[in-house]
Amino acid sequence: MRTVMVRYKVKPELADENQRLIEQVFAQLARDKPAGLRYQSFRLSDGVSFAHVATHDGADGNPLVQLDAFRAFVAGLKERCEEPPLQLEVQPIGRYDALHMDAIPG
Repeated sequence: MRTVMVRYKVKPELADENQRLIEQVFAQLARDKPAGLRYQSFRLSDGVSFAHVATHDGADGNPLVQLDAFRAFVAGLKERCEEPPLQLEVQPIGRYDALHMDAIPG
């Protein structure tokens, strides 16, 4: 399993457009349901910063990058950014999800 976290800040006038593009990624994920992927996106409280966390099993690479909607999202990301994306590979320690009634170590 590989987990990557990305954080960046967009220009204020492009924040809603950035969110719209992210929502299109989630719409395609809902339709295509790629296996081996866990993905979350967040709009931070300042309204212009975003964070994404993706975990994939790595068997066939990251299925997220194969999606047309994700490609459309990243295509203009550099131009939308006020602060460029910072990508970090992270090592999970644990996860608790009361919504799904599970506690999963690392």
